[in-house]
Amino acid sequence: MKAFSKLFVVVSMMLLLSGCLYPEERLQQNQIPYQDQVASVQSAVDQYREATGGLLPIHNRDMKTPIYQKYPIDFNKLIPRYMQEPPGNAFESGGVFQYVLVDVEKKPTVKLLDLRIAEKIRELKLRIKMYRDANGYPPFKDMVAEGIFTLDYKKLGYKEPPYAISPFSGNNLPFLIDYNGEIYVDYRMDLYDVLKKVKHSYRPGEDIRDLLVKNSLFVPAYSVPYTIDPKKNEPIFLIK
Repeated sequence: MKAFSKLFVVVSMMLLLSGCLYPEERLQQNQIPYQDQVASVQSAVDQYREATGGLLPIHNRDMKTPIYQKYPIDFNKLIPRYMQEPPGNAFESGGVFQYVLVDVEKKPTVKLLDLRIAEKIRELKLRIKMYRDANGYPPFKDMVAEGIFTLDYKKLGYKEPPYAISPFSGNNLPFLIDYNGEIYVDYRMDLYDVLKKVKHSYRPGEDIRDLLVKNSLFVPAYSVPYTIDPKKNEPIFLIK
């Protein structure tokens, strides 16, 4: 438990220091996903593509990078010719969002990845590493799909299960872990809501995460694929 206490001190100091770097007004602004900020980046991306014969202004990522984290926008390629500076809510300006591209082959579209989820996962991974070093394996609890589990959070020192705040709905979303120790956010709650509200033509076996992307400014970062249960019209894990 002493190790967990040290971890809390480190995380708290990081959050405190980050808060000291920006005035209160800036901290409020850099957490808001303005539609016009996304639109301004989209315009800059479109201009860049037209001027470069279809190239994308992105950082290079490994081919194994998960799809919604695979194409982060490189603002150095857009500034100053296509825009003056990154939006205030972008990570590059001290904000909490990473600007990414989706649908890069057909219609490159700007979306937002909420980096506060990444911070939650980073803290959780630190605890899991400490537990794994002491016990040899993560504290798996229940299997929810083949190779995907919930975690025994009490063994990690939590009094209550940690969660990610959904950028789509504000719901508190649980975390999952796979055999390899990778942590994911469980978006079934959000997908259930959107399946009930939006008409779609998805069939069993097709990944339905794009339903969230097409109907919001965000991407479901750190997620596993989901498909649809045709009898209940509900999301289920897509195991390939």
